[in-house]
Amino acid sequence: MGWHQILGFLCFLFLLHSSLPFASPFCPPDQRNALLLFKNSFVVDRSASNYCYWHPSYPKTKSWNKGLDCCSWDGVTCDDVTGNVVGLDLTCSGLCGALHSNSSLFLLRHLRVLDLSGNNFAGSHISPNLSALTKMTHLNLSCSHFFGTVPSEISYLSKLVSLDLSYNFDESYLFPSIMLENSIFTMLVQNLTVVQNLVLDFVNMSMVSPLSFLNLSSSLTYLSVSNCSLRGIFPDTAFSLLSLGNQLRYINLQNNSFQGPLPIPPPSTSHFYASNNDFTGEIPSSICQLNSLLHLNLFNNDLSGNMPSCFGNMTNLFYLDLSSNKFQGPLPIPPPSTSYFIAFNNGFTGEIPSSICQLSSLKYLDLPENFLSGNIPSCFGNMTNLEYLVLNANKLEGPLPRSLVKCVNLSVLALSSNEFSDIFPHWLKAPQLHVLNLCANKFHGSINLTAFELSFPALEYLLIRGNNFSGQWRTQVFSNTSLGLLDLSYNNFEGSIPLPSPFTYFYSVVSNNLTKIPSLICNATKLEDLDLSNNSLIGSLPRCLTHLSTHLSYLNLRMNHLAGTIPQSFSWNNSLWTLDLSRNQFEGTLPLSLVKCKYLEILDLSNNQMEDTFPTWLGTLPELKILILRSNNFKDVLNIPMGAHLFPKLHILDLSNNNFSGPLPANLIMNLQAMINCRIEQNKSLYMMRSFFEPFASVTVSIKGKETMLRRIFVLFTAIDLSHNSFQGDIPRVIGHLRSLIELNLSHNHLTGSIPMTLGNLTDLESLDLSSNKLDGVIPRNLGDLASLGYLNLSMNQLMGRIPQDKHLSTFSNDSFGGNPDLCGNPLRKICPGDAQPPPPSSSSSFNSKGHESWFKQKEVWIGYASGIVIGISIAYIAFETGRPKWLTQGVRMLERRAAKWMEKPK
Repeated sequence: MGWHQILGFLCFLFLLHSSLPFASPFCPPDQRNALLLFKNSFVVDRSASNYCYWHPSYPKTKSWNKGLDCCSWDGVTCDDVTGNVVGLDLTCSGLCGALHSNSSLFLLRHLRVLDLSGNNFAGSHISPNLSALTKMTHLNLSCSHFFGTVPSEISYLSKLVSLDLSYNFDESYLFPSIMLENSIFTMLVQNLTVVQNLVLDFVNMSMVSPLSFLNLSSSLTYLSVSNCSLRGIFPDTAFSLLSLGNQLRYINLQNNSFQGPLPIPPPSTSHFYASNNDFTGEIPSSICQLNSLLHLNLFNNDLSGNMPSCFGNMTNLFYLDLSSNKFQGPLPIPPPSTSYFIAFNNGFTGEIPSSICQLSSLKYLDLPENFLSGNIPSCFGNMTNLEYLVLNANKLEGPLPRSLVKCVNLSVLALSSNEFSDIFPHWLKAPQLHVLNLCANKFHGSINLTAFELSFPALEYLLIRGNNFSGQWRTQVFSNTSLGLLDLSYNNFEGSIPLPSPFTYFYSVVSNNLTKIPSLICNATKLEDLDLSNNSLIGSLPRCLTHLSTHLSYLNLRMNHLAGTIPQSFSWNNSLWTLDLSRNQFEGTLPLSLVKCKYLEILDLSNNQMEDTFPTWLGTLPELKILILRSNNFKDVLNIPMGAHLFPKLHILDLSNNNFSGPLPANLIMNLQAMINCRIEQNKSLYMMRSFFEPFASVTVSIKGKETMLRRIFVLFTAIDLSHNSFQGDIPRVIGHLRSLIELNLSHNHLTGSIPMTLGNLTDLESLDLSSNKLDGVIPRNLGDLASLGYLNLSMNQLMGRIPQDKHLSTFSNDSFGGNPDLCGNPLRKICPGDAQPPPPSSSSSFNSKGHESWFKQKEVWIGYASGIVIGISIAYIAFETGRPKWLTQGVRMLERRAAKWMEKPK
């Protein structure tokens, strides 16, 4: 065969190979080597992609083998003609390590698509060398722990169609870790003229001017800048300039601080999210022209006025949220296409219009905390797709429409805090119902137990507190249900407590007329919160309740008629957080097994008949914050060993009205570290929390000499009450170390000696009662320096001399100083030697008790703590806690709804 024949044969083979459909060029060696160097610069750790909820997490680089063509590797895409690497998708690949500016990644000059999202490049800046990848059209660096300032070189990538820098946080996952400056953002929106998707959620853009949004590209279809710390007036023309392009479909401005009128997006928009901003004014009627709009979320702004009358013309609207604004007037009715209508916490008034029943697609209707009145329209049964109906905290009344029986898909029915007057809706026959909340209404009568079991087979949450239900429960009524939360409180039920379900974790029957605790209650082994307080329970405390230990964290039997001793059966693995047995008839000694309750924070055994010495051993409980033993028969000396480290977190100590004797316990006082320096730990609530549905613990304490129920215990509230005992001797000087102390009551003892000067160190003190002792000497002048002091009682002692006049002590009433024969000076009528005749009592310089109280109410406005709290805590408690319970905060309300655990407290 001649050479020309060989050459022809080789050309034939080449043409044959190149014509085959599966033939493709190999990855160039230099690009393959660059990829291998990139791979080797990282550790693969699957935990680096723990937060990849949007994409499967697996190590793509594991398939990268030098012996294989790199175009076949996971995540690598090559050009069909040249073989150049044009795409690199390493989403959620578990890459962990720093992406350096000299990375071999930047040698891949043909890259068009780069996706590094869902990895952990902690410690890495976004490299300016990305600008070398001039052909880039898609860049995604989201959720990968990049930090620092976005480099200006990003704006050089003028071919970018999609840019995503969102969700980059520090290692705590709490704070954004990258910042976009105003000048760089301006360059981005000017230079990226073909960009369609711009995603910057959780990028710190606090320095960016809203005016920069006027330069958005007309090619933009997707804009998301939520949680970016943007603030200022958003230009209302920013989107109108894009309307000619008719492209922009998705806009997300949520969770910023934008102000001014609500910007109206172009007609092409299908999703518009503007919640959690400060937009003001009325919604313009031009919003009705958005015929493509599917989702509209305006939650938590300052929008006001009436909704536009044309609102129902937005024919494609699927999701509408108008909640937490200042809208007024009649309730707007969205178009029939709407499936989700949310408008809680506004000022909508009047009746619910019957035209709402035309929303045949409606699944979710959430209208609580408005001023809606009248009856629920009888046509509600026409909305047969309805799954979620929440009308809490309105002024609705009358019976429930029996047409609701047609709503067989109902999952949540919440009608609390209205004026509904009806029998229990066992007629509802809702097989899918999970939540039934009828709290704080006028529902009445006995509950049909058989119908209840048949009507709600899927029920998990039953809340009927604060009604007029009566009668006796059958003991086993709930035992075969799936109820997890059961609240029967504040009704008129009698007889034995009905047994909770084996699945019940929250059970409250507060304030009924129940008389017996069945021993089988301890079969509910998943109980976490059990509140049987304020009933007429008799007999002894079931032994099993004190070792129902795995889950039970809250046990409240306050205000009953239980007697006998407290069982000695607390176990080591118990989870008790609060134990309240106050206002019963328990006797005997404290059970030593309480020392096993290592999570115990609140122990209230007040108003019983217990006889014991002071339980020093309780001081070893590491979390104990509140110890109340008031009004029992505790006795003897409080003997605390020198150098013992006890009660490190105690905030409230109440030993009043017992038979303690001997000197005041100086060694105990020196141990109270939480009263020496009381502070709120980071990310902790202002109040002591106990559970999701009943979030605030409560106790009764003495404030200004009166017992006051604190329905919420402020974590900074500190108090010592040793009054009405037989303590003797001097007031120890070490009490002056308790600089965070707010209430101190040592009255009605046998204390002698002078008032120690160190009390002037108690700069947070608001209430001081040393009355009815045998104290002598002069009143320390530095007590007048206690700017927070609003209640003072030094009466019935043997104090002498002049009441200090150059401080505010003289502004207290006569009652604060009476019964001290040798005391003189204003406000007392007794004149000190050498003084002139005092003015008559009606003069402005004299304060009677009522006048001082008026002064004190004004004083609470401007006196505060060093921590910045501007009202006196104790007085705030009296005003705040003795009234009706408040609504939970907006954030908790949102959690209630969105976590599908719906409960509203009574007004």
